[in-house]
Amino acid sequence: MNGVDALNILDKQFIDLIISDIMMPDMDGYELAESLREAGYELPILFITAKDSFEDKKRGFTIGVDDYMVKPIDVNEMILRVDALLRRAQIVHTKELVVGKTRLDQETYQIKTTDQTETLPQKEFLLLYKLLAYPNKIFTRQQLMDEIWGLDSDTDERTIDVHIKRLRTRLEKNSDFSIETIRGLGYKAVIHS
Repeated sequence: MNGVDALNILDKQFIDLIISDIMMPDMDGYELAESLREAGYELPILFITAKDSFEDKKRGFTIGVDDYMVKPIDVNEMILRVDALLRRAQIVHTKELVVGKTRLDQETYQIKTTDQTETLPQKEFLLLYKLLAYPNKIFTRQQLMDEIWGLDSDTDERTIDVHIKRLRTRLEKNSDFSIETIRGLGYKAVIHS
């Protein structure tokens, strides 16, 4: 895989973090990171490379790389760094998400408020969880389809619209958040304070 392949994947699905080498054919790691930052992508980027000079590291950090490891690496250290990057990017993979007085429990697919607990169908729950985990971020229907139904799904992307409508009906009394339609693009969750 190279930088061009990575950009093509980013067009088709949502990615939480990129781990990249610098030395790749067609588009190297520097060009990939620079392209992503210029396009407004804020996802964390970790370089793992044999390039160990200060100038290489400086160039990486200057163009927007979040962390830099020199080969050979310790896998346990890499895992710690990835966890730290995701935590800093507020992409922590917790089992529970709290929005105001609303709690979403990923293990039971339950949404709990002060006066009610409801178990949602799996796809509805995962859709709501994804939107609320990234408030104000616009997701296209295709991104949501890829993330929740999988890349190989034959399901029509209008299925998202049906699930959003069901969620809005279920949660119409919830004042902690709303799901907004962004015409021509997709959906986003808005947190109400």
